[in-house]
Amino acid sequence: MAKQPPHRDPAQDAPHVGPPAHAAAGLPAIGHTLRMAADQMSPGRVLATLRKVNQQGGFDCPGCAWPDPDKPHLAEFCENGAKAVAEEATERRTTPEFFAAHPVAELAERSGYWLGQQGRLTTPMLLDEGATHYAPIGWDEAFALIAAELTTLGSPDEAAFYTSGRTSNEAAFAYQLFARRLGTNNLPDCSNMCHESSGSALTETLGVGKGSVSLKDLYQADLIIVAGQNPGTNHPRMLSALERAKRAGAKIVSVNPLPEAGLERFKNPQTPRGLVGGGTRLTDLFLQIRLGGDLALFRALNHLLLTTPDAVDEAFVAEHCAGYREFAAEAADLDRPATLAATGLPWEQIEELHRLVLSSRKIIVCWAMGLTQHKHSVPTIREVVNFLLLRGNVGRPGAGVCPVRGHSNVQGDRTMGIFERPSTAFLDALGKEFAFEPPRAHGHDTVDTIRAMRDGRVKVFFALGGNFVSASPDTDATEAAMRRCRLTVHVSTKLNRSHVITGARALILPTLGRTDRDVSTLGPQFVSVEDSMGMVHSSRGGLRPPAPDLLSEVAIVSRLARAALGPQDPTPWEDFARDYDLIRDRIARVIPGFDDFNAKVRRPGGFALPHAPRDSRTFPTATGKANFTVNPLTAPDVPPGRLLLQTLRSHDQYNTTVYGLDDRYRGITGGRRVVLVNPADAAELGLDDGRFVDLVSEWKDGVERRAAHFRVVHYPVARGGAAAYYPETNVLVPLDSTADISNTPTSKAVVVRLEPTA
Repeated sequence: MAKQPPHRDPAQDAPHVGPPAHAAAGLPAIGHTLRMAADQMSPGRVLATLRKVNQQGGFDCPGCAWPDPDKPHLAEFCENGAKAVAEEATERRTTPEFFAAHPVAELAERSGYWLGQQGRLTTPMLLDEGATHYAPIGWDEAFALIAAELTTLGSPDEAAFYTSGRTSNEAAFAYQLFARRLGTNNLPDCSNMCHESSGSALTETLGVGKGSVSLKDLYQADLIIVAGQNPGTNHPRMLSALERAKRAGAKIVSVNPLPEAGLERFKNPQTPRGLVGGGTRLTDLFLQIRLGGDLALFRALNHLLLTTPDAVDEAFVAEHCAGYREFAAEAADLDRPATLAATGLPWEQIEELHRLVLSSRKIIVCWAMGLTQHKHSVPTIREVVNFLLLRGNVGRPGAGVCPVRGHSNVQGDRTMGIFERPSTAFLDALGKEFAFEPPRAHGHDTVDTIRAMRDGRVKVFFALGGNFVSASPDTDATEAAMRRCRLTVHVSTKLNRSHVITGARALILPTLGRTDRDVSTLGPQFVSVEDSMGMVHSSRGGLRPPAPDLLSEVAIVSRLARAALGPQDPTPWEDFARDYDLIRDRIARVIPGFDDFNAKVRRPGGFALPHAPRDSRTFPTATGKANFTVNPLTAPDVPPGRLLLQTLRSHDQYNTTVYGLDDRYRGITGGRRVVLVNPADAAELGLDDGRFVDLVSEWKDGVERRAAHFRVVHYPVARGGAAAYYPETNVLVPLDSTADISNTPTSKAVVVRLEPTA
């Protein structure tokens, strides 16, 4: 049987620090995976569950959105994927008796790690106004309570409907339909906090706000640039793809403020070489860039390409691109001192990368939140596109843009219409299919939702998955905003901090997970997801649900919609809850690329969504071509005596879910409150290794935002920067410090001072 959850809260312990690792995976990953799984499940359940992960006829991993290969390995999961599965398939249970024993005020003092370790939720729970404890409530009563709140609002826009990236395509489509039938486009989601900058830049420049490459392209590339990303922790299965590309002859360049063990060397646990040998050295060139310096790096590369004879693909530019003359004129001059100051790189390294580019015909640039969470993130990604366009590296096999998405269906949710600024074409198609006029006014994204709750303009907050309080910036402001709501509702599989930071009333609605069997009155059902590269495939859980009356997300949305919209609403919500094929039929008629959805999703491996730039070198932009853009050089302004902080994950977490208290690759064990600082910067600031400090962010509003008691760790971070784990440091990210255009929080660019802990 699984071990019992911890009674005490070990997340409060001081961490231990050792040397960082220089290789990822291998035998230690296997051992750690098995230990974590055994903590949550019996041996038989471990085997029954893990053999179904990312397999045809099995379930999609609830972790990252990395795509599956055409022929999945027998163990097609990574260490962190196995942790995600174990957390969901756990045999621990959070029952009404647990809530009766723990007042909400006590739970609010616990760490997110401790809360998550208590196990799967089993029963709908209500925290009534003035109550100190959650108490059980029936499903019909819960839906009636929510419906009463929604129907007494002064406007549908006084409600917000948040979505996490774990939600299936079918649930997401039904969810956005319900919100729009109600009359609002307030559909914030986790994309607003991570890859919104990618979508904004790619839609403007290429016409499609998604990546343009497939796994096959990675295997064919000559050069792969991995910028602002740590695949060893955040997308470990990507390392297998990089290893395959490397053995096919690709060069790999990593651009990051921190050295990352997975990009140094990969010990593939699926191969003898990875288990007992030295593994594969992945990175050919490591550029340890300063935080926020990526725009300057790609501007410098583009300048060098423009001034190198025959480096530009003139035919591609002439036929397929707009804005080249203005871009080239601006990029002709280069401020070398400003470039070197922004990047922190020697000029010789930039020239070395330039030589690799010239010797490569097929180039892919991969990136994640290291590029998307800065004030100038959208211009940075536009400059990446400029770089690829110059040599025709869009719409060519083995080349293109590769934003690596996080949660397993975050891209699919956006495809299904989870977006506060939907296109006219989408709303027209949705309205035609369901015979109503959808709201046209733009709704609130995540940051604007927090502002609206703070100001009393949003009174009901409903979350389909996720951990909004912990995932959002400016924790104190977010928590205060949530407490101003009349009602907060969370559809969840496990307990998290958002359940204990509540409105006047709060509901927790437990739901099925990816690993659970989903059986309606009509019979077994399955859902679908879209991966980071635009492949759509089915997901079907096989475990007995944690409680007999748990509802799926589709059923919860459908039953709530009927309760709130009333019997007069013509949408067949009851049929949707029984038969997900009926939802897929509607999706097929509303969303391009999903024609014959029910047949295609049943094919082994699923199907690829169309992508005009990749498929035909056509660009559905305002100009009808791929757009070069002008992006002036900018760099963060960091006063003397201050550092620029980036928030990041440890190796024992995924997004806000903390699986354990170790970061094996960085040498941190037994705790999370650490701040990584370059030894030279630490010496200048008088910060000895092991000293405890408070992190205090500085922002133009003058508000003090403090994260207390962090252990200083001397670490090879790029000069001028620091790093610490979120969600503990989200308190430092000002709500109004967001990226231009995308409004994404600037979690990779927080100016901080380090004060000795009292």
